[in-house]
Amino acid sequence: MTWIYLIIAGLFEVVWATMMKLSNGFSHFGYAAATVVGMVLSFGFLALATKHLPLSIAYPIWTGIGAVGAIIVGLVFFKDTIAPIT
Repeated sequence: MTWIYLIIAGLFEVVWATMMKLSNGFSHFGYAAATVVGMVLSFGFLALATKHLPLSIAYPIWTGIGAVGAIIVGLVFFKDTIAPIT
């Protein structure tokens, strides 16, 4: 169940990052509230996962899920582009 908690935590990280983008600088209350809820759930599930996993394992996996998920959401829903640093 620990790994399930960690995956859920990572998915909620993607949710709150997406809601933060949609909140337009926290100027839309509904999206801003969803951001906070997503953060609480993400950290809550991460806390559950770290009860049985070392932080040195859980944290990088959590951030990795969030990073890859945010890239996918950005590319698919926000039409972001990925380009090398120039």
